[in-house]
Amino acid sequence: MSILAQPRDLAELAEIDPRVPAGTDERFSGYGVMGLPFSSGHILALRRFPASSLGYGYSAVWHRSPEGAWTFWSDVAPEAGCYRFFGAAVEEAASVPISVRWTGPRAMRVTVGDGIVDWELTMRATPVTVAANAVSGILPERMWRDRRVLGVMAKVAGPLLGVGRVNLTGRSPNGQTFLWNPLQIWLVATSSAVVRGTSVGTPKPLPVQAVLGDFAIPQRGVFAIGRASFAVFDSRRHGVTVAHSRIAAARSGFPQAS
Repeated sequence: MSILAQPRDLAELAEIDPRVPAGTDERFSGYGVMGLPFSSGHILALRRFPASSLGYGYSAVWHRSPEGAWTFWSDVAPEAGCYRFFGAAVEEAASVPISVRWTGPRAMRVTVGDGIVDWELTMRATPVTVAANAVSGILPERMWRDRRVLGVMAKVAGPLLGVGRVNLTGRSPNGQTFLWNPLQIWLVATSSAVVRGTSVGTPKPLPVQAVLGDFAIPQRGVFAIGRASFAVFDSRRHGVTVAHSRIAAARSGFPQAS
């Protein structure tokens, strides 16, 4: 994986050749915006996972209102996507079409449903991201699975990138443990978005960093090519089901959780 490759190149490779990471837990690989806070207090995040151990890829857009309410949109049934791990912290989840379209080597446009979200952003490399990507390319695979190593990486990454607290390991709101491997990263340079007809303003850190369980939303937008793994869902231990949120899911045509 070349550190000189553009985000679009690596994203397209992930789409053409989706590879599920090795392991026995629930695993995903792809790309996305880990989280982006705006001056209005809104937050947006994107997950695009072409490869999934659940048997199908999916896209998801997360939104947090200034009042703190989270909504998850996905192009699969809610319990078959990110809601499976984060539903305990989500007020509303919906299955809707999601489009992720590259408009340049470092530019993309994301739309949700028929005008629910229209989000554009560009990305940039910095000396820190270039160095981080170079180091990432030579790390042995075993280190990406070592929670102690990931803990050290997270402590270093937060201050260097200026994104606040970073957690690459922890526990999701539904109780599953997780590992997150950002293999290549860029910072969001510019972004604008309209959510339900209202502009969310310009990118800006929040007064208090937002979290979902142990996952901390970056205070600056970070785009990453990477992979994630979660403990296998067990309804007895990770007991948030679709009944615990207000769900607007058009079941027909959307993959269901196994």
